[in-house]
Amino acid sequence: MTEPRPPNKSFRGRPRPLGQLVNKAIAEAFSRQGFASTELITRWPDIAGREIAAHCEPIKLQWPRSHDPEAPEPATLVLRVEGPAAIEIQHLGNVICERVNRFLGWRAVGGIALRQAPLSKRTKRATYRPVDPKAAEKVAQALTDVVDDGLREALGRLGAVIKRT
Repeated sequence: MTEPRPPNKSFRGRPRPLGQLVNKAIAEAFSRQGFASTELITRWPDIAGREIAAHCEPIKLQWPRSHDPEAPEPATLVLRVEGPAAIEIQHLGNVICERVNRFLGWRAVGGIALRQAPLSKRTKRATYRPVDPKAAEKVAQALTDVVDDGLREALGRLGAVIKRT
């Protein structure tokens, strides 16, 4: 005789990848924002390009109210943009639309709208190590043709940084 299975135990025997569980959980939230799939959000740096994605991120797709199935009107992609980069992103609007449409495979986006706000996910900026004074002095001593002491020291620091990379 087999023991009855406790009611809180899963019937499946193997664990499922977290990506499958999360994708199902957030798909409904994304669909409320006009996104048919999560890929526009999750693959934004690949779609828009790293330089553009560093300064903006998609919030939602606004579809027009009059929806003609014969000739659907394209949506407006609403982007969250950092304040100082808004003008540059606005000038790159056609490029962004083209890249999104190319990714989706049809003319889904006809324009962009910007909302200035801090980005939700910030990337850490690179931390710089201080210049080794001994290495900088060694490079500076080799620059005998440079007469100006300040310029020689600056070139020594630059040379030390270049040598360590």
